[in-house]
Amino acid sequence: MDEQELKILELMKDKDYVPMKAKEIAMIMRVPKQEYRDFLEKLGNLELNFKIQKNRKNRYRLVEKTYYDGIYRKNQKGFGFVRLEDQEDEIYISKENSLNALNGDRVLIEILEEANKVKNAEGKVVKILKHEKDTVVGIFQNNKNFGFVVPDDKNFGTDIYIAKKDMGKARNNHKVLVKITKYPNQGKKAEGKIIEVLGNVNEAGVDMLAIIKENKLPSTFPEQVVQEAKKFENKVDKKDIPNRVDFRSKDIFTIDGEDAKDLDDAVRVEKLENGNYQLEVHIADVSYYVQENSLLDQEALLRGTSIYMLGRVIPMLPRELSNGICSLNANEDRFTLSCIMEIDSKGNVISSEIVKGIINVTERMSYTDVQAIIDNSNKQTTEKYKPYIEQFKLMEELATILKNKRLEQGYLNLDIPESKIDLDMDGKVTNVSKYETTFAHEIIEQFMLTANETIAEKFFWLEAPFIYRVHENPDLEKIQELNKFLFNFGLKIKANKDNIHSKEFAKILEEVKGKEEEKVVSNLVLRTLKVARYEAENKGHFGIASKYYCHFTSPIRRYPDLFIHRMISKYLENNYNIPEKWLEEHKAQAEERAKQSSEREKIATKVEREAEDLKKAEYMENKIGEEYEGIVSSVTSFGIFVELENTVEGLIRFEDLGDEYFIYDEDKKRLIGERTNTIYKIGDKLKIRVKNASKILKQIDFELA
Repeated sequence: MDEQELKILELMKDKDYVPMKAKEIAMIMRVPKQEYRDFLEKLGNLELNFKIQKNRKNRYRLVEKTYYDGIYRKNQKGFGFVRLEDQEDEIYISKENSLNALNGDRVLIEILEEANKVKNAEGKVVKILKHEKDTVVGIFQNNKNFGFVVPDDKNFGTDIYIAKKDMGKARNNHKVLVKITKYPNQGKKAEGKIIEVLGNVNEAGVDMLAIIKENKLPSTFPEQVVQEAKKFENKVDKKDIPNRVDFRSKDIFTIDGEDAKDLDDAVRVEKLENGNYQLEVHIADVSYYVQENSLLDQEALLRGTSIYMLGRVIPMLPRELSNGICSLNANEDRFTLSCIMEIDSKGNVISSEIVKGIINVTERMSYTDVQAIIDNSNKQTTEKYKPYIEQFKLMEELATILKNKRLEQGYLNLDIPESKIDLDMDGKVTNVSKYETTFAHEIIEQFMLTANETIAEKFFWLEAPFIYRVHENPDLEKIQELNKFLFNFGLKIKANKDNIHSKEFAKILEEVKGKEEEKVVSNLVLRTLKVARYEAENKGHFGIASKYYCHFTSPIRRYPDLFIHRMISKYLENNYNIPEKWLEEHKAQAEERAKQSSEREKIATKVEREAEDLKKAEYMENKIGEEYEGIVSSVTSFGIFVELENTVEGLIRFEDLGDEYFIYDEDKKRLIGERTNTIYKIGDKLKIRVKNASKILKQIDFELA
């Protein structure tokens, strides 16, 4: 809303205001004649957005009802929900009151019934402010004289009618991208035009391409951006070396997965004479190459983050940078921003320094090799890296100290396994299993956490323009809900509105460590916590039990890290003496960049989850009829979700639970058989049979074996 619109509203809120015509309002507000047309447009905008209304005599006044805007989330059954900003609970919208809004639309609603203890507030859509989608991906079905597209998004709400002239080269069962030409209205379906044929639904790679198109992800870089990246080539600029601290004579290591290509962190640990440790965390100096407001910077901000879609990466930066000059490849000179920390035997950082550096990585290590060295479990590996064994043992020693300190502070050590999905050359799934992590992963995790905290604390006290990684305390109501489940295991989190501490959660996680219920309790705790996000204001990180936290260690794949690097470089180059005007400009920029980064992160998470769900369903399509043992991971009003040992999750619907009626106990999230009193609750072990699986629906159905 602009300044003039706000002034119009202020005028109408005045107790002496009486409804007036447009010309009368313009006279009072002294609107120049040449600006009258613009003024009428402002009045029209306010009317369209239900802020003001006209009476029969064309006189304007404030709207008496209160309207709210939010995003509409549609259910396959036709009803939906709207979440309002700064509100936890959603507003229920019946099918009749949805105004044909589609999934993801921004809508204006009025509240018909306030929330009570039994149910959510109920509302009515009075206006669709903005359709979220103008293109949709789906499967084309041909009916000779016309066709229609069944959207991949099952909550979209309507099939899309395609006239014969708008079919293009699409054939039956082709995945297509459709431009919506008419939105659904008064019972009529949406209409569209096919603008791209992605390929047959079973063709290799089409499934991932469909997710990319559905989410409007930028799959290629503009040519000018690529050219800007290419100009740096693959050698550091020798002229800048004298301005940097030279670490090239030291043994420095990258430790990553075997298939990692963008290596943005390298580490070194040594024992000092006073018994303390010196931890060096060297991070690729990406901001040296990606200058503020350059084409590369604009493209990186647009993307916000790299997205990893099972064998396919949509990078934030072109590979000329991400796999080239910015990647800390072994035996090559690379520019870094380096955080050097002195840490005592209890894990306290007692001093730190941030410098611009140049390194030459000694060895590119994998987690597997480092773990083999720590365990002394592979003679060949131990022999190969014999000169560095003591250094890796020292890393293990320091990481153990840092982790123990974190656990004492209330660090939430959530042991929730990730999925490892193996694909063949055609992108088909060959196996789904639990991704195994080792203490070698923990070494890098602890070192990166420590660097992130050190940087965040330093720049917090400098009051610098900054982007923090924020994770606020969970809501007390959510903790009370969690306690209802924990009661079944004889556990309880002690908390009140003035005292919610992560130590209480950490105690519970420690209590269930190694027990059968560990996985279930970890998942329940995770669902209770809020989602972490980026903010320009420091609010601490609950899950890490840290007062100051940021993302500094991955500037190749995350925009907030790149922004932070830019701030650090500015402070280092100006000896921490920064002009006030520059600070104000960049504080405003930090807020915008943090918001954009959080939005892009949400999309990346959604896309990565979709890709994973699709491939898991594809894998289980060949397992129909097979039996497995799993654990009840969630209980809902329509059935129970069961997770298998390999991380695959499927739904047992009510009708597949036997021939009796089940009552849903919402408080304790369990099902109770009306006749036999059979109870199904979270954490129960069940033997299931795979009933159905659909890659297209990204859905897996189980039944009791």
